[in-house]
Amino acid sequence: MSKFSDRAFVAFQGLLPQHALSAFVGWLTRLKARALVRAVGRFFVKLYDINIEEAVVPEGGFADFDAFFTRKLKPGARSIDAGEKSIVSPVDGAVSSAGPIEEGRIYQAKGRDYAMAELLGSEAEAEKFLGGQFATIYLSPRDYHRMHAPAAGVVTRMAYLPGYLFAVNPRTVRAREALFSRNERVAISFDTPAGPMAMVFVGALIVGSISVAWEGVVAPAKGSKKGRPRVWDYSEKDAPRFAKGDEVGRFHMGSTVVLLVPKGTGKLGELSPEQKMVLGEVIGNLT
Repeated sequence: MSKFSDRAFVAFQGLLPQHALSAFVGWLTRLKARALVRAVGRFFVKLYDINIEEAVVPEGGFADFDAFFTRKLKPGARSIDAGEKSIVSPVDGAVSSAGPIEEGRIYQAKGRDYAMAELLGSEAEAEKFLGGQFATIYLSPRDYHRMHAPAAGVVTRMAYLPGYLFAVNPRTVRAREALFSRNERVAISFDTPAGPMAMVFVGALIVGSISVAWEGVVAPAKGSKKGRPRVWDYSEKDAPRFAKGDEVGRFHMGSTVVLLVPKGTGKLGELSPEQKMVLGEVIGNLT
């Protein structure tokens, strides 16, 4: 595709009522219609070559499309590396980009980068990751849509950051300036035995919502909090804790995860664009 067609594609998305459209699709995915879900689910399985055999399918089928998209895996469907120092992939997906965090900025695509402080919604949080590494992993419609812990950790901070809902496919990544730091997102900071890490769950067009294991649905915010940033600072007493491989959150549809690893915490391996990732496989090591 040409640069012009990519820009036109992004411009078209900018004309759409992104939040209203995403809310409507989210509402549709929660409609209880098992027969329809079975029929359309079979279509999606064939269209995207989804391995439904590895999923836990309730007796009678999924109650709604949201349950289909956030399906649980059968025990043993993924192996979480047990190495004491290993950092594992938090999701199934494909690498969009990866590399060093240079001068507080993260590479997005050729000729495009964005500020880590904007991604996290905090200059103080961003300082922890200066000189570190990042990995951006895209979840396609065929992928498992739950996110897991890349290492054992204790959550110290979570931020809901409202924003746009542009698609996160390769065409938009190439053409949309600072895509991941301007889309709606949930940034989670946590401490591991080796030091701090962070994961950012980035929303996208027609992604119904983002939920986390300890708070439920975080994005989009509802009621009086709609459209406003929100920050949770956790004390040692109430901090959510997880073992490596534990479920951390879910995309209600699919999107992108940005993993941040500071220099003193660990090092990611060599990750190439479009490289396929599988939940639980080793992608780096703690120091």
